[in-house]
Amino acid sequence: MIEPVIDVRDLTKVYQMGEVEVHALRGVSMQVMPGEMVAIMGPSGSGKSTLMNMLGCLDTPTSGEYYLEGAAVSDLNDQGLTSIRRHKVGFVFQTYNLLSRTSALANVEIPLIYGGVPRRQRRQRAIEALEMVGLGDRLHHQPNELSGGEQQRVAVARSLASEPAIILADEPTGNLDTRSGKEVMAVFQQLNRERGITVILVTHDPDIARHAQRIIWVRDGLVERAEQVGDRILADDSQGSEEDKGQAVAVAALDASGTFEEVAS
Repeated sequence: MIEPVIDVRDLTKVYQMGEVEVHALRGVSMQVMPGEMVAIMGPSGSGKSTLMNMLGCLDTPTSGEYYLEGAAVSDLNDQGLTSIRRHKVGFVFQTYNLLSRTSALANVEIPLIYGGVPRRQRRQRAIEALEMVGLGDRLHHQPNELSGGEQQRVAVARSLASEPAIILADEPTGNLDTRSGKEVMAVFQQLNRERGITVILVTHDPDIARHAQRIIWVRDGLVERAEQVGDRILADDSQGSEEDKGQAVAVAALDASGTFEEVAS
């Protein structure tokens, strides 16, 4: 039986704002399988970005359980959480967060510097990551010499440099036009399809969500429903039909909580 790479059980998050308690998450339960591409959707204030922060170990829950690759995240100390952020999870945000006077190559190398990767090795990994996102000919370009879509692809390459098993993307196309957004989604789909990287993205755009295999809907801090995408958008038309891709992802039935019940492959 395939075990989920992410298993969240009754997760809550309460922020204390003066005398007021803000319940951002009210008992979220969900699972994500290895090699899956999932979109999390919901209105503003629904808790989807808070949930993403929990999944990426950028914040800690008030209560509940979170298992990452079978390990209880709540049992980890600060060093263990830092290790997850450096090695297991790659992050992509709406704002590209690139250093303005630094080349694409140097921007991608930054997390590897903090990770203590030797200079020659980190340079090679950064080059390979940029080539993966189609920017092998833009290594030495600075952000102001790149389009918005290219800058976001540099950010995706930066998330790949540490060779993570999971990419978390929070509104990755929010600042992009339609064409650039499609280019970025094509990169995510390619990484998911060809390298088996689990991709979880937060979006408010239904069309962007339809690039995923499954959508989890969040409202008022709870999972409202989860559903397979029947009319999935393939950003790169050359990928062929969904039936022809032959992705190695378990076929599953979903209940309303977003939990998998494996049926057949």
